[in-house]
Amino acid sequence: MTELERAAKLISSAGALLVCAGAGMGVDSGLPDFRGDKGFWQAYPPYAELGLEFVTLANPRHFAVDPSLAWGFYGHRLELYRETVPHEGFRLLLEWGAATPGGVWAFTSNVDGQFQRAGYSQVVEAHGSIHHLQCVDQCGSGIWPASVSVSVDPETMRAVSELPSCHSCGGLARPNILMFDDYSWESARTDAQMSGLTSWRRAQRDLVVIELGAGQAVPTVRRYAELASAATGALIRVNPREPSIRHDRGISLASGALETLTAINALLTSP
Repeated sequence: MTELERAAKLISSAGALLVCAGAGMGVDSGLPDFRGDKGFWQAYPPYAELGLEFVTLANPRHFAVDPSLAWGFYGHRLELYRETVPHEGFRLLLEWGAATPGGVWAFTSNVDGQFQRAGYSQVVEAHGSIHHLQCVDQCGSGIWPASVSVSVDPETMRAVSELPSCHSCGGLARPNILMFDDYSWESARTDAQMSGLTSWRRAQRDLVVIELGAGQAVPTVRRYAELASAATGALIRVNPREPSIRHDRGISLASGALETLTAINALLTSP
């Protein structure tokens, strides 16, 4: 039996499905791969010319010292994610999960909102969401939907329109995203999501975890997938670059998300 066949068999007998997704999950939807500085600069040439790295830009200090730079970066990504259509793999996972007694949850480090757009109602956004805002000054206004649009100069990648403001104090707003060296991220929304997932997991039997596109550089998703599957070893890891998995603790598939999910679905639906 091949690893792909083992994965299909595991899914077909699952009592519930937990989808754990990292940045690689969005590549098949056309989203840029920020893997390393070269990958980031290939997606955003202006930042290459400026010598600005992803880790440097994804830092909350810019909202205080250079808000047009900060909102240029996040404003562009907000519009990109709004325009992106989730690939077919999202639907397949949702369909498989809906066919189980316990249903499906998603746990993701992605801030793009792709799971919700694909129809998932039970999602943990471990690093927050670009589709929600919070006050830079933490005035107590909480977290609210990002019903804003920020115009960005494609040459300088700086915001050239009015910047989003706090709906309570009128000060500057920022995305409700956990950034690097971020000590002011408001986690209440993610905490509530996580509480729901934890309660659901405790009630499940024969839980199968499918991890997709989650690397080791930021291991949030990999660690949670391993934790959730620790008792049974029912983990399917899908990763074209870092597929390694501990012996007999799961199934390793060294390929992309959409390609793999399509191949598994062919096995699940074959006569």
